Order: sequence, then C-alpha cells, then structure tokens
Amino acid sequence: MQFKGTGVALVTPFNHDGSIDENSLRNLVDYQVGNGTDFLVVQGTTGETATLTEEEKQSVLAIVIDQNKGRIPVVLGMADNNTAALVKAISEFENDGVDGFLSASPHYNKPSQRGIIAHFEAIAKVTKKPIILYNVPGRTSSNMTAETTLSLSKVANIVGVKEASGNMDQVMQILKGAPSDFAVLSGEDSLAMPIATLGGHGVISVVANALPKEFSTMMNAAFGGDLKTARKHHFEVLDITNQFFAEGNPSGIKCCLDLLGICKDTVRLPLTTVSATLKEEMNKELSGIALISKQ
Repeated sequence: MQFKGTGVALVTPFNHDGSIDENSLRNLVDYQVGNGTDFLVVQGTTGETATLTEEEKQSVLAIVIDQNKGRIPVVLGMADNNTAALVKAISEFENDGVDGFLSASPHYNKPSQRGIIAHFEAIAKVTKKPIILYNVPGRTSSNMTAETTLSLSKVANIVGVKEASGNMDQVMQILKGAPSDFAVLSGEDSLAMPIATLGGHGVISVVANALPKEFSTMMNAAFGGDLKTARKHHFEVLDITNQFFAEGNPSGIKCCLDLLGICKDTVRLPLTTVSATLKEEMNKELSGIALISKQ
C-alpha cells in the first residue's frame, strides 16, 4: 500500500502579484518532508488548480518533483467531467516523478453510479499508474456510494479512495467491504483520527500544510493503538481546523502559513483572503498549539 499515512494536499504559493512563488513552494515541500508527511498531493482543490494555466500547472509540478527528489511519493490531481478529455490527458501523460493520480468523481454533470463506474474504468484502462478515487459531493454535487467505491476497488490499478462525504456510515461500509490492499483515506481533516481508529489507512490533509508534525504524530498514534496520544492531538488541532475552513479553502490554510512565515496568504479570485477577525482568532489558536507542543 503505497499511499497511506499522512498525505498533504499542497497549496500553491503565490507572490503578492499573483505569480507562482517558487521559493516558498520549495520551502513548503522541505517543510513537509522534514516533519513526517508520507506523501504529497499536487494540484488538488487546495492547490487552486482551477485558476492555474496549463503552463503554471507544469511549472508547479516540476518544482515539487525537483525539490522532493524522490524522498516521498507524489500524487497528481487529474480530474474532469469530460471523460474523453480526461482519458486523453492521462493516456498522454509522461512524468516518472509522479507516482499516482488522484481523480475526483465528475463534477456538475451529476452522473448515475453506473456513469461514475464507467468513467473511472475508462481512465484506469489507459494508464499503469495507480489511481486514488476522490469522493467530494460538496463540490461535485453527486455522491459516490460505498457500493460504487467497492465495485471500483476491484479494478487492478484503482488503489484507494479519498472519502470526503463526511458520512461515517458510508466510510464504515467501505472499510468493511474493501480489499485489504485498498487504501481508505479520509478527505475530512476533522474525521481523520476517528477513521484511522476504525481501520482507515490515512488522510489527504489540508491542515497538515501548516501542522505536518502534529498531524502525522496524531495519525501514527492512531495507527499504533495509542488512542490517548491520538485524541490529545486531535483535540489540539480541532478548533484551528474549523477556522481553516470557516471562510473557504485554501484561504484559511494560507493565512496560517503566512502567520508561520512559510508562504504569503495570497489567493486568486474568486477566492479572497480571510477577514482580519478570523486571522486574529487563528493566530491565538496557533500560539496555543505551539505552547502545547513545547510541554
């Protein structure tokens, strides 16, 4: 199981003029690798992929691969609601620095479960790289059911799912029925520890952009059965996790990264930076976490 533990959905750092901030992106990669992150996810929702040009996407991926230097696996977000276009893009993709794809269920079209299965089977046929399914009905407007995920888990190179439905019963049904080598990853930071204690295999996290050490320590404790430590870290980061999403993602996490001096809080429209009130609240919460970590 290649993709397990703490994965991080990387932000794309921007300069104040909106251009790609290469130095900050390189520093962010090193920050992740040095603080317990198990794999990186490039160009997901948190990376503001929808506002990147094709040239910028290529540049961001190249920077991450170059800075990572093969230290941990790299997963690339590849999704589309046009199956034929996605099949073409994946079939033509060539980059040995990418270890797998994360692909969201088609957005906007609201396909049937049969359509979702056929969509993923079509893209799985044109690549040898492993594929992680991504169920995020809050953004796609259609839920990928547990039955659909379990059906797709039988496809040889579909190796896992990022489950962001927020439906714990659905997650448990997947855990109950999935093959032993199929990774069930939480797509909700606040549910990552509870899912891990039920037998989940990890998380693709937004929060760990800023708090990789705290998050990976929490997850590793959960995997090892040390529930006291896992609960301690879970509740330490719970409030700031909610703050990160209060005014949109990645606006919240970029604010925290700015407070930590890792990258600027610049986002591209239609996103905006968080309010001064939320930034102040986040700074107080972050100071409290830093104090707890020193105890």
